[in-house]
Amino acid sequence: MNKWSELLAGLILVLVPIILAWLSGPGGPWMAGGISFNFWHAAWEFLKGGVFWLVVIVGVLFILLGISDLKS
Repeated sequence: MNKWSELLAGLILVLVPIILAWLSGPGGPWMAGGISFNFWHAAWEFLKGGVFWLVVIVGVLFILLGISDLKS
């Protein structure tokens, strides 16, 4: 792909989810078959999970560094 098609594809991949999340926000979530398609909520849950796992991984890293320092 050339640079312009890459920029256009990247712009689409950034803007479309933001627009979908905005349209399905707390003001009126989309419903189909009793299932809510509130993309803001899904994004927030994903972010919270990412922060949780980041903290756990950093904790494990510090434990491994501490054990390594105890050995030497």
